[in-house]
Amino acid sequence: MTRIATAILAALFLSAAPAAEPSLVDAIKPLAEAHKGKIAVAVKPLDGGECYVLNGDEVMQTASLIKLAIMAATYARADEKALDLSAMVALKKDDKVQGAGILTGHFSDGATLPVRDYIRLMIRYSDNTATNVVLDQVGITTVNEWTAKHGMAETRINAKVFKGSTTSVDPERTKKYSLGSTSANETIKLLTILHEGKAWSKPSVEAMLGHLKANDDKELLVRFLPAGTVVAHKTGATNQVRTDAGILYVPTKADPKKTRPVAVCVLTNENTDQRWVLDNAAQVTIAKIGKAVFDFYHEKD
Repeated sequence: MTRIATAILAALFLSAAPAAEPSLVDAIKPLAEAHKGKIAVAVKPLDGGECYVLNGDEVMQTASLIKLAIMAATYARADEKALDLSAMVALKKDDKVQGAGILTGHFSDGATLPVRDYIRLMIRYSDNTATNVVLDQVGITTVNEWTAKHGMAETRINAKVFKGSTTSVDPERTKKYSLGSTSANETIKLLTILHEGKAWSKPSVEAMLGHLKANDDKELLVRFLPAGTVVAHKTGATNQVRTDAGILYVPTKADPKKTRPVAVCVLTNENTDQRWVLDNAAQVTIAKIGKAVFDFYHEKD
């Protein structure tokens, strides 16, 4: 057989061979490798299926993502009757700190809100002042004890927001991780526990998912998703940190009314791009990963 004939047969064979199915690795790895900074990614369909993990056990700064763990521990204490979410708490001048949120700039000293609403503000607007009020009610060490009890020893809050020098429970970790720490695998574990709903009462699970679905930050995981996509998530941001984690409810192709819950966590630290703009490189990377995950599981069905 001539070389030309052999080449033609080889070409025909290759063209007839079925194309390899795209994988999560194909979808996410190039995006992660292009990121300039540290990155960890974990993806887990909560109804079973292909997962993806990159640097899953790497302990990294959370920024405001740690507020997810604060909420989880606070609702657990409420279910234990050790904390009353309807208790009215007055907002004091000393509570107010800078950064994300609406309490500091828009609420008067002495305004009273139930603990439940402080949690709502902590998640929806990532309100730093609300976070500190919630921590006064539940306790920093209580949050860390709860995460450790549920197998998330590296998911820790170190101090109140913007009060690390006076409230830190672990100065060394505060120096290394600032507000809080976690790993992508541990955050996926927390989201899995939340989805399964066994660590809290049913009303508490519904309330927490409601808070997360109302998250006002649409610049990261949610950014490139089709309008109307439901995502229960929490974000975090500092100069060199961008994080987002949550549950994407991906509509199936066969029946758009049905959704697949997919847990996603993307942590970025030591980012080269430290601009506070929409197209910050880490934010774009997280947004692209969110879209890649959505597309992959949507196409699967």
